[in-house]
Amino acid sequence: MFRCTKRLCTKRLLNLTCALSTEAGAQKIERIANELLDLNTFERHDFTVLWRLKMGLHRYGAPVAGNSPIAVGSPAADVEAVVEKTTFDLKLEKYDAAAKIKIIKEVRVFTDLGLKEAKDLVEKVPCVLKKGITKEEANPIIEKLKGLGAAVVLE
Repeated sequence: MFRCTKRLCTKRLLNLTCALSTEAGAQKIERIANELLDLNTFERHDFTVLWRLKMGLHRYGAPVAGNSPIAVGSPAADVEAVVEKTTFDLKLEKYDAAAKIKIIKEVRVFTDLGLKEAKDLVEKVPCVLKKGITKEEANPIIEKLKGLGAAVVLE
């Protein structure tokens, strides 16, 4: 994990200001940084939320904790929103050898694979049978496969 020390951050800031082609650009960055430092806790939180929305990093997107220097100091960075997983992967863990043919037939039904592809998939246990399905779609499939003697899990 990368750790930003004061010395390293100062060096990067100097490189950033040197890289700017105009003095006005450096002053603008300095002014923005000073204004952000003057914000109180609630204003910092509001800014962080607005920044995430403008960058397209909302609560269902990529994790943002630690991605921006603004979010690091804000209280919002400490408390992450709990996002419930809505899509799952259906994984075949193992199966009874006696029920292999029935399991292959059932896998063909819900994956729309041919006989050879379904057979190859089932023989590669443990394997993901279907990706990105909801719990409602997965429950009947799991029940059928468990009834046939297979061990299936949602990941």
